[in-house]
Amino acid sequence: MLKESRPAEALRGAFILLGILTVGFQFSTDLSAQTRPRIFFDCDGRDCNSQHYRTEIDWVDWVNDREVADVHLIVTSLSTGAGGREYQLDFIGRDDQEDYTDEMRYQSLATDTDIERLDGLTEAISVGLLRFSTAAGFRGLVNISSASADGLVIPDRVVGADEVEDPWDLWIFRINANYNVDGESRRRSENLYSSVIASRISPTWKLYFSTNINSRDREFELEAGTFTDTRTDWGVRPWLVYTLAEHWSVGVRGEVARQPRYNQEFRWEVTPGIEYSLFPYEEATRKALTLSYRIGPAHRRYIEETLYGQTSETRWEQWGEIDLSARQPWGETGVSISASSFMFLPDIEAFQDGLYSVNLRGDIDFRIVRGFSVRLDGNIGWVQDQIYLSAQGATDEEALLELQQLETDFRYGVSLGFSFQFGSIFNNVVNNRFRNVEGFSGRPW
Repeated sequence: MLKESRPAEALRGAFILLGILTVGFQFSTDLSAQTRPRIFFDCDGRDCNSQHYRTEIDWVDWVNDREVADVHLIVTSLSTGAGGREYQLDFIGRDDQEDYTDEMRYQSLATDTDIERLDGLTEAISVGLLRFSTAAGFRGLVNISSASADGLVIPDRVVGADEVEDPWDLWIFRINANYNVDGESRRRSENLYSSVIASRISPTWKLYFSTNINSRDREFELEAGTFTDTRTDWGVRPWLVYTLAEHWSVGVRGEVARQPRYNQEFRWEVTPGIEYSLFPYEEATRKALTLSYRIGPAHRRYIEETLYGQTSETRWEQWGEIDLSARQPWGETGVSISASSFMFLPDIEAFQDGLYSVNLRGDIDFRIVRGFSVRLDGNIGWVQDQIYLSAQGATDEEALLELQQLETDFRYGVSLGFSFQFGSIFNNVVNNRFRNVEGFSGRPW
């Protein structure tokens, strides 16, 4: 009898293993006795803790692939005026339940802890899944009971600002401060950062004021000697936005700042603007297409004389942007194009003089087939508006440490990747032992 070579044995073993995996995969994805709804959890952002929801909601089957799910759950969120978050939960039926759609909203408070937010969102998800299970014909999965404290009934909506007595009149304030020092035998870095933020957001007005100061001190021992750099930048930036109509908003942006990296000892600007949203603003978590335009004067006083021989100047600027974003069951995408120019009147002369910039950014995360998705991110910008550049230029040390902006004609960046997952479609089990070694839905090693 002829004895097979080792490569032949390995090859035959690989085919046998592939056949076993194929049969096992088909068996796992074609279950005939399904007793619980299959849920595909689609969440990208804050509080997307899938392990918490799998632990707390154990009466459904959480699956890794939307193609085998009965319902596709998409969770998105936006910040609220009080500093909390509003979560939108979209339940989209699949296959036999493709006509099913449901939407829920949940709001957390700015003072909520992480576990309070997670528990509140878990309750909202549970209610939505229960409604789907009832509509889809899944029975006897869970018993729900409710209790109220002191006979009070928990409201099913958020209390409006006009229904409570608020001594702060919707204003919230935040103070941040951070001090950092680190170093080695030939390097030392010290940084002090602080900011104060005040905001008031209502259905009609959006008011936002921020101030910050950043002081940095660096020292490096090089072969040619000791390099030191000490600089402080600061800024005050107000934003006032008014709801003009269902699809229209107007506002004004201001700024007073010091920016040494851009050779600016002092600058101020005031730019009123207008924005149009093709879709209602309430749908921004799922889809948005906005067009915005701003115009106004900006003054700069420079630290060093510029390439154009200026020590200070005031120019009018205009800025426009088209922004599209969408998150659907097939994935998510975003595209934006923005352009700005220096000008006196809205004409083409500023572009002819070369004082303009155009930026194009895009990203897409697209699920092609079951378990396989690709992601592409890219941006490119044409830069012809660096009127602030110093005539003396940046030293090698300043260039390497990015302490001074360098002259450039363009900027770009591209990222391409894919994700392919196969195996068991279920991910109900949670094991918290050795938590720094997680599965696909947890943290990487």
